[in-house]
Amino acid sequence: MPVVVVESPAKAKTINKYLGSDYTVLASYGHVRDLPPKDGSVDPEHDFAMKWEVASDSRKHVAAIAEALKSDDNLILATDPDREGEAISWHLKEALTKRRSIKKSTEVRRVTFNAITKAAVTEAMQNPRDIDAPLVEAYLARRALDYLVGFNLSPVLWRKLPGARSAGRVQSVCLRLIVEREMEIEAFKPQEYWQVKAQLTTPKGASFEARLTVLDGRKLEKFDLPSAKDATRAVTEVARRELTVTSVEAKPGTRNPSAPFMTSTLQQEASRKFGMGARQTMNAAQRLYEAGHITYMRTDGIDMAPEAVMAARDAIKDRYGADYVPDSPRMYKNKAKNAQEAHECIRPTDMTKDAPSLKLKDEDQRKLYDLIWKRTLACQMAAARLERTTVEIGSQDGKVGLRATGQVIQFDGFLKVYEEGRDEPVEDDDKRLPPIATGDRAGFKSGALQGAFDKAADREGDVLDAGEGLQSHDAAVLSADGAVLATQSFTQPPPRYTEATLVKRMEELGIGRPSTYASIVTTIQDREYVRKEQNRLIPEDKGRIVTIFLLNFFKRYVEYDFTAALENELDQVSAGEEDYKELLSKFWSDFSAAIAETSDLRIAEVLDVLDDALAPQLYPPREDGTDPRICPKCGQGQLHLKTSRTGGFVGCGNYPECTYTRPIAGEGADGEERLLGEDAGDEIWLKAGRFGPYVQRGEPTPENKKPPRASLPKARGQYLPGWSPDDMTLEKALTLLTLPRIVGLHPDGGEVKSNLGRFGPYIMHQLPDEEKPVYVNLKEFQEVFEIGMNRAVELLAHKRANPGRGRQAAKALRELGQHPDGGAVNVMEGRYGPYVKWEKVNATLPDGMEPDKITLDEAVKLVAEKAGAKGKKKAAPKKAAAKSSTTKKTTTRKTAAKKAPAKKTASGKE
Repeated sequence: MPVVVVESPAKAKTINKYLGSDYTVLASYGHVRDLPPKDGSVDPEHDFAMKWEVASDSRKHVAAIAEALKSDDNLILATDPDREGEAISWHLKEALTKRRSIKKSTEVRRVTFNAITKAAVTEAMQNPRDIDAPLVEAYLARRALDYLVGFNLSPVLWRKLPGARSAGRVQSVCLRLIVEREMEIEAFKPQEYWQVKAQLTTPKGASFEARLTVLDGRKLEKFDLPSAKDATRAVTEVARRELTVTSVEAKPGTRNPSAPFMTSTLQQEASRKFGMGARQTMNAAQRLYEAGHITYMRTDGIDMAPEAVMAARDAIKDRYGADYVPDSPRMYKNKAKNAQEAHECIRPTDMTKDAPSLKLKDEDQRKLYDLIWKRTLACQMAAARLERTTVEIGSQDGKVGLRATGQVIQFDGFLKVYEEGRDEPVEDDDKRLPPIATGDRAGFKSGALQGAFDKAADREGDVLDAGEGLQSHDAAVLSADGAVLATQSFTQPPPRYTEATLVKRMEELGIGRPSTYASIVTTIQDREYVRKEQNRLIPEDKGRIVTIFLLNFFKRYVEYDFTAALENELDQVSAGEEDYKELLSKFWSDFSAAIAETSDLRIAEVLDVLDDALAPQLYPPREDGTDPRICPKCGQGQLHLKTSRTGGFVGCGNYPECTYTRPIAGEGADGEERLLGEDAGDEIWLKAGRFGPYVQRGEPTPENKKPPRASLPKARGQYLPGWSPDDMTLEKALTLLTLPRIVGLHPDGGEVKSNLGRFGPYIMHQLPDEEKPVYVNLKEFQEVFEIGMNRAVELLAHKRANPGRGRQAAKALRELGQHPDGGAVNVMEGRYGPYVKWEKVNATLPDGMEPDKITLDEAVKLVAEKAGAKGKKKAAPKKAAAKSSTTKKTTTRKTAAKKAPAKKTASGKE
């Protein structure tokens, strides 16, 4: 039977169903080979030779394929239809050839399909081809570039910037986008302006809202009402006049649907509508693709196959009627410039099946499929027909003018199914207007805006009626009859990136490609250069420092144009128009020279350069006009940029006499050292430390080098409600500083204490004859302050009576199903967080992977990685014994290889 190889077990299962018993379908479980994470895996001195090795957890999969080939000489490589899929096929062929499983008589064929359906798979089997050499060369070029950057630039960061993790060819450019946006936000100076609106009525009593556009006979610009005084005058001028409708203009309009999804737009819309991260989106899409529900999900094309277009039109007609089908099919032009990605859009494989009909159990898959199905049908539906109406209202003397706008949807068209989300809110012009005609009198609706006025008052402070004496910082001004309202606004800084807007910006700049967006965005978060809060990406201090360092010493390699140009060259390689080794040689000659130039730099020199570069952000002018570099604590020392293992910070030059520090985000940033008050003659401080914020009593002295401290309580990486740095008060700090708390004396001797530890609240006690204390975890945070002796003694007795069983047996959070090798796979609740369990293998869930989202395939992969790591550790002594007679040179090389994993983060993968 011909041997068909795909990437995943799920894909293998689906394809096997279509091909039947005439084929043996096996999974490679992704890439089977990779560059070893050590120096020398790419050798620029020998024509960029690359040394590949089969991963330990992939050996059994390669062996299974090799075993199957013993009974049949036909190998069909059916991996994904993009550059990565082509590379996996190439790796499989190379690995099997090396172990002599592919012989001269073996027929090796490559097939691709954009959707895992019976028709697509059958057609692909009838049209095999050879492995696409240019696509493979484009992959090799990317891997070599990422490796060369990672393994040469990262060590520079480690030496010059303590705490820096690594750098990457594309990730560093992506990080620069986030850091520069944050610096724009910090440098932004808000500008005050006021807006006036009135609640008016038609002669028949219908109400509508209009905003002031003309004052004193002159058109109002955005900043023409800069203060409460100006706003009050404007409200008075409007309220004292009779108003008439001067014109009513209705214009017909249409709205056309958005193009179908490609990778970047799918990630953006999933983020907007569901808050799904790029990796989460792609994981769900991968499962949908492997199950045969959607076409391939890594694509930069928006073309749709003609048969799919006709199927969509038929589905629209059946569901919504002929009126919703346009006269001719909608064709979307493919904007893709590169040839290495699959070019059709992301669409359902069966247009007649909506999300409920598929009965998907996984929530992410269900939501994502619904999104893809609706977007695909909508893109082939008729346009929405609208009528946009503008009503101009003015006073007889022409001194005051207002405008009301609205629109009426006359035919909903594609809007019946789907409307694209927006990254930022837009002005609402969708309000419906009542029937109104030119010449109609527009009266004031008394008291109509009082509610909005009261809300503004509650939010901002003093609010005054027109005509009253003014005070500063008014939030709103209301006319005496409550029909005209002026509200205060401020210009807003540019918004922080979400994963969606970041991917959109990278796409606009030509940085990265569909198959790399998710991994790039994930990498900068995993390396703690960026954190995500409320779906927004915020740079950490170490991320800022790395970015500024690269901009000053490796500027060319984090330039947007340079990175985009390099991507275009890689596209030319994939199209067979450029030699990849010439590209590598050209890049390496300049890059290696830049690395050499920084080798002699001392850390002090680097910090001086960074200090100057960051000066506008680090030392902004102070309101009192004093020198922003003078330490605000001791009043004598100069502030300087410093680094630590956790990133950069600003500290006083009088250290250790003065211990003032603050984050590099500037004064007032989260985590800045703050005096909370005094207690018993000691100052109580909130400080930012290596492991996060903490409170401290007093300052270190020669007699008391470690004053009492207490970390702010967290659970699963999040501050407990009411205990964040912003919530911290003197009272709460003193409560924390009571820890460890003596609960009381145990009946059998010794003190029982309660405290907060790394993994939450606990009590501890040690009997005179015990070698070490007994610890018992407490379920609730508040118990650490409230637990009494009776309860504590009971918990300690239970723990001692059940040694090793102080905790309840691990609880299964979810049952995922059966492992391919047999046995249940479950998500368990553990002391250190959720983990996957299969037989005796326990695999911790990576950061960001939610226990209620993980799929069986993802769990199997985690288990395989964990089992592989265990096997490696057990095999090490045997290997050493078997090769004890090797030369000293070989031993040295092995030792170097063993040390290499410490540099794994520098592999430079996008």
